[in-house]
Amino acid sequence: MASTRGIARPYWVALRFMIAATVVLGVAYPLAVLGVGQLVAPAQANGSMVTVDGQVAGSALLGQSFTDADGNALPEWFQSRPSAAGDGYDASASSGSNYGPENEDLLAAIEQRKEAIAADDGVDPADIPADALTASASGLDPHISPDYALLQVSRVATARGLEESRVRDLVEQFVQQPDLGYLGEPTVDVLQLNIALAQLS
Repeated sequence: MASTRGIARPYWVALRFMIAATVVLGVAYPLAVLGVGQLVAPAQANGSMVTVDGQVAGSALLGQSFTDADGNALPEWFQSRPSAAGDGYDASASSGSNYGPENEDLLAAIEQRKEAIAADDGVDPADIPADALTASASGLDPHISPDYALLQVSRVATARGLEESRVRDLVEQFVQQPDLGYLGEPTVDVLQLNIALAQLS
């Protein structure tokens, strides 16, 4: 008959391995990755925070709303892409609507957004780009297309009493070209654009 010690030996081996794996993979490795991140790319490792006068205004990686308490667009700010994440840009509920292209609710939302943007910005509904009307897959996208940003120039300039040419030049300064020149499309980070706009005003 095998001894009690012989029977227990595999369990002790497994327990020691679990403890060692927990220490290495659950403590040492995460701390090493954190340390490398802080040394090599501290801004990115800390969430790409955007600060204004020493105060955190948001993250360059997460969109946010520039609306009043009722959800109406504030005319003095560039507006972000619509969001389906929770009540809008809720990082704890990141997702798209998952509506198909023929979904009645999606089509109604698109028409409502189109009418609102056409009225607010005084533009032809046919000239409104798709990213102004539809939410991104994550619901947290901080970027809009240069076309959508430029479409808002007249409204923002009027609301702030600025020349349209100054606001247009500002938008063009914040156009980010695709990675490596061809991966993706040109974009504009709305938060950073609005921060610069406030400083310009």
